Amino acid sequence: MPYIEHAKIKTQALQKKQEATILAIESSCDETSAAVIKDGREVLSLVIATQIEIHQKYGGVVPEIASRKHIEAIGAVVNEALDEAGMALPEVDAIAVTAGPGLVGALLVGVSYAKSLAYAHQLPLVGVHHIDGHISANYLSHNELTPPYLCLVVSGGHTQLIHVKGYGEYHILGATRDDAAGEAFDKGARLLGLPYPGGKMIDDLAKVGDPKAIRFPRAKIKDEPLDFSFSGLKTALRQYLDKQTEDYIEANKADIAASYQAAIVDSLTSRAILAAKELGVKTIAVAGGVAANGGLRKALGAECKKRGMKLVYPEIKLCSDNAAMIGAAAYHRLMQGKLSGMDLNAAAFLDIVRW
Repeated sequence: MPYIEHAKIKTQALQKKQEATILAIESSCDETSAAVIKDGREVLSLVIATQIEIHQKYGGVVPEIASRKHIEAIGAVVNEALDEAGMALPEVDAIAVTAGPGLVGALLVGVSYAKSLAYAHQLPLVGVHHIDGHISANYLSHNELTPPYLCLVVSGGHTQLIHVKGYGEYHILGATRDDAAGEAFDKGARLLGLPYPGGKMIDDLAKVGDPKAIRFPRAKIKDEPLDFSFSGLKTALRQYLDKQTEDYIEANKADIAASYQAAIVDSLTSRAILAAKELGVKTIAVAGGVAANGGLRKALGAECKKRGMKLVYPEIKLCSDNAAMIGAAAYHRLMQGKLSGMDLNAAAFLDIVRW
């Protein structure tokens, strides 16, 4: 029997039970991760091999190095995830993998490995959109969460306001016109001489700084109130620093970081609240690496509380790239019969609405 026919038959059996244990793989950037997820809500295991120390010397991720490190790590990471879950590969119901967006070489490592496992063991294969994964991370931390709701997606490569109409059913309300919020944090950190990854460094400094010390701009897009722009903010920071002495910058680095973070957080918070009011939803979820930012959690939480809205976000370990979120997203795609074949390929750019 051809592989895809066998996969469809197995999927139909899983759909009848509405149950599935999924081995998921994530390799879109600089983390090699594998996880075993039960029914899209329970994490049986999660293993993450990070490359942060390797890329720190370059001030950011080097794609070719990342791809090579994924090749070195992926076999051991998958085996460790299975061992941690107390399972053997034949006991898994399906294989899931990030198909994009991301670094194409890094993605190819995960996609190729997942395809080989699925084919060798005749298991259904589910390709997952990376942002679908970030959104779905909230289901692992909040079992009660169900659509519809508003999701603020904030990561190194994406800043979007998404109306989550159903599982995997998305409508983009607003997005950045240039830099993503995470990118703005990293670029700002570099200007301040802080090490990679910069977002966490700025967040840590901001905790002891004055967010009102400097008034950095909050860009607004004419006629598109839900869109974002952060490139001008980065330029404003550079121009401000160019006018200061090194001693002044060093002595006031915490205030500068806090003020810079406040500008990013204000932009994210104001638009999220506006979008939620326009939609009439009472729940806002935050997803992506910047969901771990303490300033954003505090500010958006306070605004939600004022308006009787509920704010949810994943636990810290599920904010960064990880395979658990991919398994959570894959469960719903599997239940909807959205399988991938052996022609699944890595894609650096993918539209989440059409995926």
